[in-house]
Formats: sequence, structure tokens, C-alpha cells
Amino acid sequence: MLKKLLSRSRFENETHALYDVVVAHARQPVLFHDFGVPDTLDGRFEMVVLHALLTMRRLRACGEEGQAQAQKLFDIMFADFDRALREIGVGDLSVGRRIKKMAQAFYGRASALDHALEGEDDDEPLRDTIVRNVFGTVEPDDGHVGRLTAYVRSQARHLDSLRCEDVLAGRVSFDDAEAAVAE
Repeated sequence: MLKKLLSRSRFENETHALYDVVVAHARQPVLFHDFGVPDTLDGRFEMVVLHALLTMRRLRACGEEGQAQAQKLFDIMFADFDRALREIGVGDLSVGRRIKKMAQAFYGRASALDHALEGEDDDEPLRDTIVRNVFGTVEPDDGHVGRLTAYVRSQARHLDSLRCEDVLAGRVSFDDAEAAVAE
């Protein structure tokens, strides 16, 4: 059943391409080593969710087709979370409960990030969102928070510059993490 859930045939190649880029970028060592994101299960979850939310935000701006693609990206991401929980030994009876909590966290973060990115001139809401979500389990260093805030803002601008045709086709990219904060 799980194999069917994650099979390539269930999701279009474009969705897999998007998710592969999201995960690859979310796993960059620089985010954990230089930006101070906790290298924990929670920290890794936060980075995948953050990059997925930035991608979904761009997709939603591409109309109905983009909204449908954003939903597919959500579906494949949560199918992968389900698989990962099972791989680390979470019992079948607990997986559903954990996925539900993860989905609630996702929707809360989506709302907070969308609101925080509205004010281009005011980074305080974005900083607060990052502190609360990404660094929620640790006491963050102000430098790390500042760098991650600049990084998120830069990634949002970069994704906004991509053509809808490319994003919908699964051709999405992120700026290099170091270059994103050097702007």
C-alpha cells in the first residue's frame, strides 16, 4: 500500500521534480552549520516545510493550475513524511496522529509565512515567524535569525521572478544559500 502511495505513477513527473528540488535545497548543510537551524528531526522538518511553502506560494500565484500543483506537492510531501515516520520505527497506530500534528503545524506555518512575506519593508513579522517555528526548540542566535530572515526573503523574491510555465513544469530553482544572504 505504501509503495502505491509513493509511486511515481501516482504523481506527475513535474510534482516529483518540484519535491526533489525542495528536499535537496532543504538539506543543504549550510542551513544547519552556518544558519544555525537545529540539525534535528524538527529542524529538518522545518526546512522541508519552509522550502515547500515558498514553492507553493509561487505556484498559487500561477492560477488554478498552480493551485492544483501546490496541492499535489503537499500530497507528495506528506506521503513522504508518512514513509519517513514508518522508516524510523514509528508504529502504525501512531503514524496517523503524528501526520495530523504535522499537517496542523504546516497550515499554521503557511498562514504565518504568507502574512510575514506581505510586508516587503518590514522584516519583523518574518523574523518572529522564523524564531517561533524554525528555532522553536532552541534559543536562537540573533545573527542566525538575521541570516535566515534574509535568506527566506531572498528566496521568495527569486521564486517570484520565475516564469509560471517553468514552475508548473517542475523547473524550479532556489538561489544558493550563501549568495542569497550576501545580497
